[in-house]
Amino acid sequence: MNMQVSNVIAPPAPKSLEAMQLPVVMMRDILLKTMFRKNLTMVTALARAICLPVPVTQELIDLSRTQQLVEAMGTMSAAATSNEMGYQLTDNGKARALDALAQSEYFGAMPVPLDVYREQVKRQSIRNIMVSRGQLTNAMGHLILPPTLLDQLGPAVGAGRSILMYGPPGNGKSSISNGIRDALGDKIYIPRAIEYSGQVITVYDPIVHTSAEDDVDDPNSLRRTSGRFDTRYVRCERPTVITGGELSLSMLDLVYNPTARTYQAPLQLKSSGGVFIVDDLGRQAEPPQALVNRWIVPLEESRDILALQSGEKFEVPFDTLVIFSTNFHPNEIFDKAALRRIFYKIKIDGPDQEDFLKIFALVARKKKMPLDEAALIHLLNNKYPEIDNIYANYQPVFLIDQMISICEFEGIPNQMTPELIDRAWENMFVKEEEIVH
Repeated sequence: MNMQVSNVIAPPAPKSLEAMQLPVVMMRDILLKTMFRKNLTMVTALARAICLPVPVTQELIDLSRTQQLVEAMGTMSAAATSNEMGYQLTDNGKARALDALAQSEYFGAMPVPLDVYREQVKRQSIRNIMVSRGQLTNAMGHLILPPTLLDQLGPAVGAGRSILMYGPPGNGKSSISNGIRDALGDKIYIPRAIEYSGQVITVYDPIVHTSAEDDVDDPNSLRRTSGRFDTRYVRCERPTVITGGELSLSMLDLVYNPTARTYQAPLQLKSSGGVFIVDDLGRQAEPPQALVNRWIVPLEESRDILALQSGEKFEVPFDTLVIFSTNFHPNEIFDKAALRRIFYKIKIDGPDQEDFLKIFALVARKKKMPLDEAALIHLLNNKYPEIDNIYANYQPVFLIDQMISICEFEGIPNQMTPELIDRAWENMFVKEEEIVH
């Protein structure tokens, strides 16, 4: 299998407090809040909690000591072979921690300043990825697709721009979107939180982001891993956000938590460096035109505009491969200007009879269902004419699963007969008839 080697440059670990580019009071308060909330006393444990190198954490502790907010507790045994100084909050330190918690509940990992994060986005941009035909074929290996489709998809994915996939339902638009995600293959760095104008915006989300490394350093180990990159970031697979009919315009705004007084990044910021899939476009409460209008500036200018509670607006990077997928014809749901702004439009059609039979045979073999010529002739000559011989990729799986369920219920071995085809077919469509109340 073609494995992609990542050329992404890791964010370097900060060497000093000055290099952090964060307000000193903010860093000090996050340290105090973390000591208070997590009851930590050892520098190594604190460094891990606030995601900074030990020397930078020590610098922050020393600063807090000069302000009489932290005091030394004496030497403590951190491990069998090493002694480490312990620290605790003074009464002033506890009062300051409580005061800081009243202003913002955020503690733990130091945020990354927005301007610093912007540089990392450039280093790992989705626009820089190289996806080969082999990678795309491997990722789509479970799907039977016309060869011309990969000819269109490859350049579209490699460009890292926007893609609109349209066509009748049940032909694998969602599966193809997921295949594109699987083809990306390399790893990038997602900040746990970013900072703008003194506000903390959490970005890393375990639901969206798949962490690639969970290793915790052994303080006594000769080979330390944390120095390799800034641990305020999590090394992850390229993210994928999948939304469907539930997507609303408000999901693309910052989410403010009035209790914690912190913000959570919107979906498109969480998907930076990855893929944002808008599935089933046209089924949302808002019209598709309004949704696409919201994306126009970000898609064209690689930047998005978000707003704080105060109303202050600011720019964030927009570095996402956006895939729109719809069962409607594009002309029904978009105006020409919106369509022009979507870089690639790819029609995903249903299979012809020959490809349908290939898929049917493949699924039958996988599910250990013996093929029967009489049943297939009945399906093609008697059933499909009822629906104008329109084939869809989902139908072989549906029909074979139905027949397997019937065989299990009847207590007979897996088999395919015209009669079982009829019973399976009944469940695939709902007859147009009036229900008497």
